[in-house]
Amino acid sequence: MADIIQLLPDNIANQIAAGEVIQRPASAVKELLENAVDAGADEIKLIIIDAGKALIQVIDNGKGMSETDARMSFERHATTKIRNIDDLFRIKTMGFRGEALASIAAVAQVELKTKRPEDETGIYLEIENSMVKLQEPIAANQGTSIAMKNLFFNVPARRNFLKSNAAELRHIIDEFTRVAMAFPEIFFSLNSNGQEVFHLDKGTLKHRIVQILGNSYNAKLVSVQQDTDYLNIYGFVGKPETAKKTRGDQYLFVNSRFIKSAYLNHAVMNAFADMIAKDSYPMYALFIDLDPAQLDINVHPTKQEIKFEDEKIVYAFVQSAVKHALAQFSITPTLDFELDGSIQNMEAVSKPLTDERRSTTASSSLFQTFSQKNQAHFIEKRSELKHWKEFYESPAENLSTTNVDRPASEPEALPLHKGYITEENIIQLHHAYIMVQNDNGFLLIQQQNAHERILYEKYITTLGGKPMATQQSLFPSTLELTVTDAVMLMELMPDLKVLGYQLEPFGKNTFVIHGNPADITQGNEKIIIEKMLEQYKHFSSDIKFSNREKLIRSMAWQQAVKAGVALTKKEMQVLVNDLFACATPNCTPNGKPTYMTFKKEELDKMFGR
Repeated sequence: MADIIQLLPDNIANQIAAGEVIQRPASAVKELLENAVDAGADEIKLIIIDAGKALIQVIDNGKGMSETDARMSFERHATTKIRNIDDLFRIKTMGFRGEALASIAAVAQVELKTKRPEDETGIYLEIENSMVKLQEPIAANQGTSIAMKNLFFNVPARRNFLKSNAAELRHIIDEFTRVAMAFPEIFFSLNSNGQEVFHLDKGTLKHRIVQILGNSYNAKLVSVQQDTDYLNIYGFVGKPETAKKTRGDQYLFVNSRFIKSAYLNHAVMNAFADMIAKDSYPMYALFIDLDPAQLDINVHPTKQEIKFEDEKIVYAFVQSAVKHALAQFSITPTLDFELDGSIQNMEAVSKPLTDERRSTTASSSLFQTFSQKNQAHFIEKRSELKHWKEFYESPAENLSTTNVDRPASEPEALPLHKGYITEENIIQLHHAYIMVQNDNGFLLIQQQNAHERILYEKYITTLGGKPMATQQSLFPSTLELTVTDAVMLMELMPDLKVLGYQLEPFGKNTFVIHGNPADITQGNEKIIIEKMLEQYKHFSSDIKFSNREKLIRSMAWQQAVKAGVALTKKEMQVLVNDLFACATPNCTPNGKPTYMTFKKEELDKMFGR
């Protein structure tokens, strides 16, 4: 019987290996930019066409390569950085495993131009399917230009899995900003389809952060700096008021390499405890420098996950450095434990307490108020309590927060029908809840959750049929966004148009708002769109939703009437009637209850009736 185990041909083995390193155009961008940084360049230009599917080109002014090195760079596991196994644990550069260029050459058509300063001519290479098709001398500037065309041209199944151009461009911008953030001393530019998206001049780290994340952070950054024998931490965190609903503006670097670490992210979040809302995320760009021997960066194909020799020490230092920075800039409340000397000389402190003074103090009304106020059996006889009967007779007499029945999910079991609600049996509590009395007890409706459900179903109906009416703005407003948000808004514009928004691009990362849905209050257009994008990014981490679903949920959440808003009787009636006209009235799109039922017999039981 014939042997059945065979070695894979090199080009197929390379394609399989490429799948680990080059998962999408952004993966190639990351590898090529890191190689340019390693080459000692101080000017790096990235050019992309069709979100990297047609072309990704990186041009640098680094040290270039010799003819032999140019050929060798495309061999698997060819590297300048490792000679023995110990070198793997002393890595300070970006690329080191010699997989990037070999992987790119396996799944794209590659053109390389490179020249060293000491050489008279440069080298030009054309590579396809891991094979060199052409090699010749060429006139070239110092440095390297590498262009990869038609990504996954020879792996059509992989190409079909790529997302829309707008989605892939967002991933490319993410990778570009991570490398650019880490090296503010290098000039970076990004050109997409002939348009310059980023032009990042050399400067300080603070300057680079503001260039990338927007001018809104300019006066709202707090410097973090802590040097120890074990590690150094430096960078910036945003003041608490800049915290957002999404994690977007969070950057953590170890030895200038961007990493993802839920553990260290938790350390930063702990430092911000009690200063920001629980569902908010602070901005930070933090750099940790430590001996490479203390960490292992070779644990993941993209090198974004690393292992520390002692995570707990790093965690403690990160949390301490951020806390110290926030306290130093008077952002966290601090207590002064030094006692004012004048207090010691006050009569109440310096003189002993006699029996006479103790009895005088104990008989005072102030002392008795303090000692009795919080005793359950004590009722102070005050004139303000005379209105208890009026309160007892008001509709609020039925209110209880125990024995709650979850709303039935079946439409037949709805506790109300249209037209049942009148001004007499409806009341708003705490500007957040609507209480409606019925024959069996009462309903308690959370106004924001209820309105979110109403808007969600309204938008679904709109996107499936007739577009919403647009109200033209008398004075169109201009909306300026970060690059990432601008790309996202371009992607959402067709659906936003159906939902009543009239937007058009107006130069670099700027849009003009000509009109908005007819039922939106004029003057809030910019804030509404900015908050909607923020919420959209919040949903973007959940891959089970389509872009359209994310947009609808974001708009419903953003435009729903919030807790704390007083409603008229008429507004409450409309809200309740609209809720029970919904196909699924009992919960919000993400599953929070919109109302709860309180039954009369349960109330009777509670009071022994």
